[in-house]
Amino acid sequence: MDIETGRVATQIFADRLELAERYVAHLASSGIERGLIGPREVPRLWDRHVLNCAVITEFIPSDAHVADVGSGAGLPGLCIAIARPDLRVTLIEPLERRVLWLEEVIADLGLSGVEVLRARAEQAVQSVDCDVVTARAVSALDKLVTLTLPLLHGNGQLLAIKGRSAQEEVAAAAKAIRKLGGRSAEVLVAGADVLAEPTTVVRIQVGEPGPVG
Repeated sequence: MDIETGRVATQIFADRLELAERYVAHLASSGIERGLIGPREVPRLWDRHVLNCAVITEFIPSDAHVADVGSGAGLPGLCIAIARPDLRVTLIEPLERRVLWLEEVIADLGLSGVEVLRARAEQAVQSVDCDVVTARAVSALDKLVTLTLPLLHGNGQLLAIKGRSAQEEVAAAAKAIRKLGGRSAEVLVAGADVLAEPTTVVRIQVGEPGPVG
């Protein structure tokens, strides 16, 4: 981690920076060995992955219950949990080897308020009722909303980390968003004041207006 990245990481994680560093160490070792992260990603774990994910916490209200769909290597779910200990985080992941890895990392870091649910998103609807759903690199938005919005049970918000095609995805998913009760969909930027390349986020709100971070 270079000096500038270290400065940004300290600003985002504050007194929990050591936990973030240990998480990155897991990604760079067992995460690669067990196929959760490609070896070429090691030099950019902080900038492209961890910090890129952690900044979306600026849109999450205090003490919220967050469900992260398709958690994989904990991106963004574990980044959120480390940066914001006030949140309750449920990591939803269907693949056993990823679930086992997530559970090992959570135990090693001693993270409280974080649980792993081995399930597909559509199966998790029966047991998860959250305030915020997050997702990164899961699927195109028109499909993603069908997997994620039901977890809000009529009230809350989806924060989907997207790329340059975010606005086009919102337009393509407009009908599905309305059908699932979405009352607004917007493309936002997270981390503009700290990241050289801010994170593009699609925020879809469902139900009554409320705190949005």
